Amino acid sequence: MDADDTTGGAAAPRTGAPGAPSATVAAIEAVWRIEAARLIAGLARFTHDVGVAEELAQDAMVAALEQWPRTGVPDRPGAWLATTARRRAVDRFRRDRTYARKLAALARELPAGEPGADDLARLDEDAIEDDVLRLVFTACHPVLSTEARVALTLRLLGGLRTDEIARAFLVPEATVAQRIVRAKKTLAKADVPFEVPRGPERAERLASVLGVIYLIFNEGYAATAGDDWMRPALCEDALRLARLVAALMPDEAEAHGLAALLEIQASRAAARTGPSGEPVLLADQDRGRWDQLLIRRGFTALARAEAAGSAAGTGPGPYTLQAAIAACHARARTARETDWRGIVRLYDALALRAPSPVVALNRAVALAMADGPAAGLAVVDELSGEPSLKGYHLLPTVRGDLLARLGRYEEARAEFARAAALTRNTRERELLLSRAGDPRGAVSGAAGGAGGDAHDGR
Repeated sequence: MDADDTTGGAAAPRTGAPGAPSATVAAIEAVWRIEAARLIAGLARFTHDVGVAEELAQDAMVAALEQWPRTGVPDRPGAWLATTARRRAVDRFRRDRTYARKLAALARELPAGEPGADDLARLDEDAIEDDVLRLVFTACHPVLSTEARVALTLRLLGGLRTDEIARAFLVPEATVAQRIVRAKKTLAKADVPFEVPRGPERAERLASVLGVIYLIFNEGYAATAGDDWMRPALCEDALRLARLVAALMPDEAEAHGLAALLEIQASRAAARTGPSGEPVLLADQDRGRWDQLLIRRGFTALARAEAAGSAAGTGPGPYTLQAAIAACHARARTARETDWRGIVRLYDALALRAPSPVVALNRAVALAMADGPAAGLAVVDELSGEPSLKGYHLLPTVRGDLLARLGRYEEARAEFARAAALTRNTRERELLLSRAGDPRGAVSGAAGGAGGDAHDGR
């Protein structure tokens, strides 16, 4: 059995080499997070194998761990790693005659001498950015399962170790390792080209890329299971990836739309949990704690998305519409000032572009805030028979909110209890059980309760 079969392939080495200064260790970890995607992408262009590219990147990082504590961090650490990794690639290919052409291509591009501060200047920056975009599309290729796309994206583009991914998603490390191994083998077996797709395939593949980033963010924003309401590190990773894709694809409206959505959602992170980690619902959040810089970035990205959609003649897409909904909340100084009728209109547009029972449920929440709980409850009751919502805990949570606002407390109590039984998140279960115990108290937070966070990305 290959070592790769048990470890899940190369990842950022666990730093902490004996005698290494803590500052150097921290610098190496930071460099890996920043440079991993560029490094692996550049190597994958030559090897046409993301698994081999990651191993070569790993070798370069090991070399850094051995040398930098003694020599100091280079002025251009990315260039140092790229040059070292490419030289390791040459050595590897020399041992295999079938890679003669690749050896020649690599050798022509290698700068002479030891890796130095001038190496980065000799590298083609445009080619590097193109390589990263190719890596994005490769890691999110539809030939892989959703779980594999997520794991591989976080590994190759996020620079996360296997154990970090496992902790984030509360799955065994061995499970993540196997997903990554199988993903790389699947890409190799399917002979997936290391390229940015064109034509009709481009839109389909871009949807896969954006969907993976969206999924990563949502898991961080409102954890499916476990003891934490949020996992901020995942939100940060997803936001970084969304910014990367938007920068690499400036003409793609939905890339900017997703970036806008995540910027605005992330702006509320500090206000979404209390001192003990308990959930704080939208209506109860201290809006003074919302990050105004992220909100401004979100508004800028939203304007770019709307302009790109208009220029392309497509109009706003699903992510852009969701970002516009998030922007309605961000503009409101208080929960009472929220433009709920405008949110209903945006959900009407979203239902046309991307219809789903969850969108319909979220629209019902906004409708209840605009026209009263009875109007929302009528829509929710129609959705109660929807098979895809059978185990969705936010359906009874929303229904409980609306019933409580209508004064039907015993029915609300039953709905909150049912929702508590369906959720796998400990913090959310505690909140729902509390509301089941006191459904009258749930009325005060109804505007930002299940509903508030349901349409708000939860």
